[in-house]
Amino acid sequence: MRFAISTDAGEVSAHFGRCPSFTIVDIEEGIVKSRTIVANPGHHPGHIPKFLHDKGVNCVIAGGMGMNATNLFNQFDIKTVVGAVGSIDEVVEAILKGNLTAGESTCKPGQGKGYGLDKTVCDHEDGHD
Repeated sequence: MRFAISTDAGEVSAHFGRCPSFTIVDIEEGIVKSRTIVANPGHHPGHIPKFLHDKGVNCVIAGGMGMNATNLFNQFDIKTVVGAVGSIDEVVEAILKGNLTAGESTCKPGQGKGYGLDKTVCDHEDGHD
């Protein structure tokens, strides 16, 4: 299975769409087969779900994402897990142990835009994503 984890400086980023990069991890039979980091191609509605789908991703793990993004991932049959926190290593270990848990999305309407850049509040036109 191929996972994409929203990444910022080795940690799960709070907002998937604004993360600087994604850590893509291939896990087969409980073993990490590969781990690569790819740059975020840019936050445009629908772009990241297609980008990750084209990379063969089956599951996206992030601190948070809006309902628009979740619905777009669903269209590509990509599972989403939000509420993840901690280091990428901790998340990978939780996947391997089978105890990765979802929580409440860290991205709420009104937060996220510019995450990792120069802003700390969201001003998405639709308030999500």
